[in-house]
Amino acid sequence: MMKETWDFGLLVKSLFLLVLGVLCVSGFDPADNFLIDCGSNKDTNVGNRVFMADKSAAKFLSTSQNILADTPSNSITKADDSPLYQTARIFTQQSSYKFPISQVGRHWIRLYFYPFVYQEYDMSKATFSVSTQQNVLLGNFTPKNVTVKEFSVNVTSRDLVITISPLSYSFAYVNALEVVSVPDILITDDASTISPAGTFSGMYAQALETVARVNMGGSLVSFDNDTLWRTWVTDQSFLTQPSSAKSINKIASVKYPQDGATPDIAPPTVYGTCSKMNVADTGNDPNANFNVTWTFDVEPGFQYFIRLHFCDIVSTAANQLLFNIYVNSWNVANDFDPGQKVQGFLATASFNDYVTPPAKSNRLNISVGPSPRSGFPDAFLNGLELLKLNNSQGSLSQVASIPTNPSSRAKKNVGVIVGVSVGVPLILLMVGILFCMHRRKKQEKLAQSKIWIPLSVNGGNSHTMGSKYSNGTTISAASNLSYRVPFPALLEATSNFDESLVIGIGGFGKVYRGVLCDGTKVAVKRGNPKSQQGLAEFRTEIEMLSQFRHRHLVSLMGYCDEKNEMILVYEYMENGTLKSHLYGSDLPSMSWKQRLEICIGSARGLHYLHTGYAKAVIHRDVKSANILLDESFMAKVADFGLSKTGPELDQTHVSTAVKGSFGYLDPEYFRRQQLTEKSDVYSFGVVLFEVLCARPVIDPSLPREMVNLAEWAMKWQKKGQLEQIIDPNLKGKIRPDSLRKFGETAEKCLADFGVDRPSMGDVLWNLEYALQLQEAVIQDDPEENSTILIGELSPQVNDFSHVDAGASAARIESPNLDDLSGVSMSRVFSQLVKSEGR
Repeated sequence: MMKETWDFGLLVKSLFLLVLGVLCVSGFDPADNFLIDCGSNKDTNVGNRVFMADKSAAKFLSTSQNILADTPSNSITKADDSPLYQTARIFTQQSSYKFPISQVGRHWIRLYFYPFVYQEYDMSKATFSVSTQQNVLLGNFTPKNVTVKEFSVNVTSRDLVITISPLSYSFAYVNALEVVSVPDILITDDASTISPAGTFSGMYAQALETVARVNMGGSLVSFDNDTLWRTWVTDQSFLTQPSSAKSINKIASVKYPQDGATPDIAPPTVYGTCSKMNVADTGNDPNANFNVTWTFDVEPGFQYFIRLHFCDIVSTAANQLLFNIYVNSWNVANDFDPGQKVQGFLATASFNDYVTPPAKSNRLNISVGPSPRSGFPDAFLNGLELLKLNNSQGSLSQVASIPTNPSSRAKKNVGVIVGVSVGVPLILLMVGILFCMHRRKKQEKLAQSKIWIPLSVNGGNSHTMGSKYSNGTTISAASNLSYRVPFPALLEATSNFDESLVIGIGGFGKVYRGVLCDGTKVAVKRGNPKSQQGLAEFRTEIEMLSQFRHRHLVSLMGYCDEKNEMILVYEYMENGTLKSHLYGSDLPSMSWKQRLEICIGSARGLHYLHTGYAKAVIHRDVKSANILLDESFMAKVADFGLSKTGPELDQTHVSTAVKGSFGYLDPEYFRRQQLTEKSDVYSFGVVLFEVLCARPVIDPSLPREMVNLAEWAMKWQKKGQLEQIIDPNLKGKIRPDSLRKFGETAEKCLADFGVDRPSMGDVLWNLEYALQLQEAVIQDDPEENSTILIGELSPQVNDFSHVDAGASAARIESPNLDDLSGVSMSRVFSQLVKSEGR
């Protein structure tokens, strides 16, 4: 009889939960509800929702192509084998979805990704960005497995445009797409700030990306058991010490207050479970003192919104339990009473919202722990939501900025021009006239004398740069070798910037050949006002090149920031770029020895950057177009606009937004946004293969497997058949041992992980060795010599004690010890490759 009663009670409880679940799921009716199964030729039912066929969504889509992909259902290996992942739409050009919005306000945007191979499209290699009119949602994104990216954006217009933009050498895809209204009560405008403690206002305007949504102590809550179609995962994988927590389940007891939390905030299946301190393992010690901690991966540089859900299913009486809540090292709620917001009622839902300062680490910890004032030591948490806030540019990605509407930018510029041209003269008219008269007289004198003004002398002075790109930026230099050049002098040197004198065009602007009044040939790089590179690159270039003097670094001779101009003046390099001598021009082919010497010179310049000062300087844009050749084909590294000072002594890397050139970009830096000198080493490895094969690093006109030079060359190198792909002009002209050593060096540079790559010093020594192998027949066994690995030379690079003092002194031709280019590497290598020198 007792068993029958128990079964009946269990049945009643189960029916209650079922009814409660149905009521929760049917609680919210969105004003806008666009669900698209991309690539599918029919509607798709997922739970109680219907995703429309791709052809039905064509009215929302603007694209130049229709590539609809599908994959067999048995190819999906994830436990969640949703039919949404069986099809996809592929985009090879920028395309947009435009949805009519019936009710402005916050909306979910959910993007579904599952990479599979369709014809020539390997979706695991797709790289693209996704943006709205106001926000960048994803930048340079490559889905690696089944992924749902969920965003919450505030739509203020009658249309929501979602733009999908593949990188120039790649493509984009999406398996399914949702645009769904969000209840107004879900995100309020205010939240508590953590450091400093206060109030964050303006949450309505923020774009949010869901990082984690966790059901503490409970099982997975799928989207069809949530009123807003959210998924709540279990907390086991986030617990730093799973044994410190104990799970409790009392879903049937959950109540919602008249004001505050609702089933839309979180379902009963979240509020009815929790993870609490496992005090049972301490023998219910009344003095137990430990925290339960969850750790989450975050992206440094962004603020995060944290919502903590509480429902006291632990206490036996109201106001019995107090505990502390921590975010990282901050105590954000001291002596927290989980019943305070709900008038002391037990098992009643509530939540707390917090906003963090910008994250400095890639980890964020949430902890709960006992308070000394509590009746007994315990603490719990029912649920957690962690969302990333957009940055000051409106972006949720560090590698992309807000898409700018040209018309709105033009209007903004008009406003600025009107404000400046009308407001300023009214305020400063007389002062401006007097200043202009004085400045004109000064410029006339400068133009007549053509004397350059030092940027600074021995670091003693600094000058302020003013241009339309800034409100004035102070720049100083460490020597008197850099100068400010009057604009009239540059007009004369370039014949008023005659287009026939253009010798190159880059991201910053055009480069002109010029001759100064004393006959000195110069290269004049004139900033383009429409260029995305501006003041930051201009300033970096001056600061870097005014510090460094090395025979394998292009010298900065001056700069000009007059008349709304940003101009850099360099020594003139007679033979242009390395790239122009490899392909794309009718210049004669270079010999293998010439190419090796150019690689060696470039390596010397980069090695000096990495080691010449207390802190390394990372170039960040190493490529053949930034290696210039003088009249004797000596190589010099150029273009330091993207350069970055390396990490401190106690750090391994610098966290920074990804910048560089596609095809040369270090994939580890791209993935982790952590910059080291080894990022330059990777780029230089690509240059080495470029020198050997004489073809572009990215060539979309070639068959797919050949498009990316680094990937293609590495396949042949690993097969030991590198000679199959070399420049036809070099066929039969490279000694096998030299080619083998060169290929080994390039392969090491392109290692997947920076720690496995050689230093530039190691690269330099191995290239010198490749040159020795090319130039002379070595007395000892050539096969033995040709297989010396980079790692075997590393100790000798950093330790010159094996070379006698007299010999090393004789090899230094320059008194500047920081300039390693004076060392005769061939003489040093002659000691290594002969038996008596080993």
